[in-house]
Amino acid sequence: MSLHPTAIVDPRARIHPSTKIGPYCVIGPDVELGEGCVLLSHVVMEGPTKIGDHNKLFPFSSIGLAPQDLTYAGEPTRLEIGSHNTIREYVTINRGTMKGGGITRVGDHNLIMAYTHIAHDCQIGDHVIMANAATLGGHVTVGDWANVGALCPVHHFVRIGPYSIIGGGSTITRDVLPFSKTSAERGTHAYGLNAIGLERRGFTKERIKKLHHAYKVLLASKLNTTQALEKLKAETDLGEDVTLLIEFIEASQRGVVK
Repeated sequence: MSLHPTAIVDPRARIHPSTKIGPYCVIGPDVELGEGCVLLSHVVMEGPTKIGDHNKLFPFSSIGLAPQDLTYAGEPTRLEIGSHNTIREYVTINRGTMKGGGITRVGDHNLIMAYTHIAHDCQIGDHVIMANAATLGGHVTVGDWANVGALCPVHHFVRIGPYSIIGGGSTITRDVLPFSKTSAERGTHAYGLNAIGLERRGFTKERIKKLHHAYKVLLASKLNTTQALEKLKAETDLGEDVTLLIEFIEASQRGVVK
């Protein structure tokens, strides 16, 4: 293992020999670091925390420390981070709480930009981008390929749907629809389909056409949400994307941004 002489690593930590730990990093007990990780400098980690392979962590990131929850009483909760993630400067990712399932999870291939906060019991998918100073309250779920803009505060228990994009500075207190563009330009609203993002992800024209139709029914008709869902479910050949959209709305506990 490449270990700078100023780094402090607890002997109970489990670190793959190919991982590089830079100056002034502090690694506590019950931390597991996989193959090929790079900690540039001043990274602090506590456990129980398990981190996969080929992650790159930038200076002053704080990973796996206790949750910012007044009810937390030192229980052995966990943080799990997948592989191929980039975690930039001053990012904070906290362990879970017992009342939230005891674990915070971050998937694979995510870009977590500077000053981002991922609170206790959040569940982050794969290929997510969180721009500078995006802030997730506890128990937030972020779907695959979602893009959370800079300076966005996200309320506890909110779900952010897959393939959605949220404009910078948007305050999110309700669930964000899958495949949507959401922004606080004139109050927080969904502004239709994230069509460009879907094209970049390889969605066919037929899939995008079906989603365009579903969004027209949801957002541009005079139907309320219940009526719009009934209309969509009465149609044939919805496709898996529209079905996912319907199921996401029906499962919402906080309501959705429309």
